[in-house]
Formats: sequence, C-alpha cells, structure tokens
Amino acid sequence: MLKQDAIWSLGAMTGTSLDGIDAALIQTDGHEILEFGKTAYRPWSDEERATIASGFGHWHDDPGMEDLSEMIETAHAEVLSQFGDAELIGFHGQTLAHDPDNGRTHQCGNGQVLAEVLKTPVIWDFRTADMEMGGQGAPLAPFFHFACAKLIEAEKPLAFLNLGGVGNLTWVDPSKDRPEEDGALLAFDTGPANAPINDLMYSRRGLAFDEDGALASEGEVDEGLVEDFLQYDYFFREPPKSLDRNDFPNLLEMVETLEDADACATLTAIAAASAARGLRHCPVMPEGVYVTGGGRKNPMLMSLLAILMDCPVAPIEDAGLDGDMLEAQAFAYLAVRVRKGLPTSAAGTTGTHTPVVGGRLAKPSENRD
Repeated sequence: MLKQDAIWSLGAMTGTSLDGIDAALIQTDGHEILEFGKTAYRPWSDEERATIASGFGHWHDDPGMEDLSEMIETAHAEVLSQFGDAELIGFHGQTLAHDPDNGRTHQCGNGQVLAEVLKTPVIWDFRTADMEMGGQGAPLAPFFHFACAKLIEAEKPLAFLNLGGVGNLTWVDPSKDRPEEDGALLAFDTGPANAPINDLMYSRRGLAFDEDGALASEGEVDEGLVEDFLQYDYFFREPPKSLDRNDFPNLLEMVETLEDADACATLTAIAAASAARGLRHCPVMPEGVYVTGGGRKNPMLMSLLAILMDCPVAPIEDAGLDGDMLEAQAFAYLAVRVRKGLPTSAAGTTGTHTPVVGGRLAKPSENRD
C-alpha cells in the first residue's frame, strides 16, 4: 500500500533497562502504518552500560554529561548509519532523569549532532513541549499503539503493556477515529519492570538480566513485600502519571535480606502486580493485553500476568507485531507526525491541557533554509 505523502522514517530507542539501541524503519503518512522495514540492534557494552548507569539522576548541566552525550550520539550514529533509505529520523535519546512534578526531563543526546553526521533531518526532544503544556512527558508510544490497533483491525478496546525498565500501559478504543480524540486512549506508567531485576542481577551475579526468568523461577515470592510495595501513593493516583527509573530507590533494599532467587522472584512479582493493578484505571476491561518489551521474554513474569489480569495476556507477536522494535517504530512514526504538525500526545496519554505536537526538527547544515 502506497500513499503519495508517505515517508520512510527511521526510529531509535534506548531504554532504562540498558540493553542497547533498537532501530527500525517504517513507512507512514503519520496516520496509518503502511509498511514495516529493516531493523537493527546495537547492544551496550559492559563499560557503556556502567557509564550510562552512572548518569542516572543527573541533569543536562551536570558535570560529565557532555562526554556521556557524545558516547550516546556516537553509538546511535553507528547503528543508524546502516539505513541508507531513511528520509527522516526519530531520535529519543537516553533518559537519565524524569521529574514530571517539577516539569523536568533529561534525554541525553543531541539530535542536531546526528542530523549533521547522518545528513538526514532528525526529530528529537519529544518530551519538552508536552511538559510545557502541563503533561507528564511520558509515555509517548500510545499514539503509535493507536495506529497499531487500527493496523490489526481491532474492534474492541485492547491494551498494550510495555515492560522495559519501567512498565507502561496503553488502553486503546479502536472505534475512535483519531488518537487525540476524547476517550481514544488512556496511558500511564504502571511501576517498575525490568530495571530493578536487572540491577539485582548485575549487583549480585554480574549479569545483565535474568535470562528466561531462570533465577526467579527457582525462588519463592515474598508476598508480604509485594503487598507492602503496592501501598505506595503512586498506585492510588489516577492517570495520566509517569515515573522515573529511580522513583523507588529503596526497592532493592526491600529484598536485600532475601536469597538471590527469592529476591529476583519477588521483584518479578512486583513488576507483574504493578501492571495488573494498572488495569483498575481502564475505562472498561480490555479484550486482551499485548505485552511488548523485554519483559515478555520472561516466562515467570508472563505467567504471573496471566494469573493476575482479568483478561487474556499474550506477547505482541500474537498480533503480528515486533515486540523488540515496537518503541523504535513508535519514534519513527512520531517523527513523521511532528514533521507534519500532527499531535503526538493529548490529555488521555500524558495529561496535557490540549493535544501537543512534541519534538524539535534538526536539519543538516547543507539542508537548512
């Protein structure tokens, strides 16, 4: 399917779970997803991962941020240069700090640098305009989730659950015509997901993550700790709402007296319980929940979700979509919307006063007006 105003757009995403950079091409007119294209992945090295982790909680003007930004830009240029047919790039950058209550967010990396290096226009800084209009600045993938629901021809409300470093849920009513329409979307962060599990694995075992949920499956969940965690005020707040990776700094302390397997099982249960609690906010129970992000590859986490949620739960691949690349594809899609002046967030997704076109355009010098 072709449309005259369709664009081949390239999106990049690196999350707070610190696995690496995902990159994906899609063809879109900013409304429909017309075709999925090539994808690529660049893992962070152990040294790079440690360097990024040292930047968590820091802001743009803090010492060391210029060097970290250069590292992130260089790594992105490395993977994005593999795509020669991109007409536009959506660059999210690496989130280091997110403080929506005070209108601050920090995605490290400069889109103008990438525009110059790759000789391609880049849309970046997706969150600032949203926060200036009273929004949380996150999550931003929901408008793409709406397009995905249309693509798979969903007829009843459904939900997308992304389990990256932080979990976020998007409830979609596919009967609506536009994502910014009242009642089309509800989105919010559900709680911690892979980040604390990954941090535990690294600190105790020197491993990046709990592969296949193997360690968690050997342990016993401390149900008391799970219930205690769910008493945080955040879980009682109405959405839209969003989190920083480190908003629960005592989470690892809560499990520090547990054996490795029990601690991992408990953190996995906390991720599942937080996500399941989020369904209480949905206007109606979704017909099903499609899980994306690294968490869908954790059998224990998926089995807990199936037990705790009052609707079918399945990996996003069951809908014919790519769970590894969905967020990179989302920023490719959002980049086209920004270029065309279409909204990228609204009251139902981030709590903005009015639909907002987020993002800034960076042009290579030779293409500037």
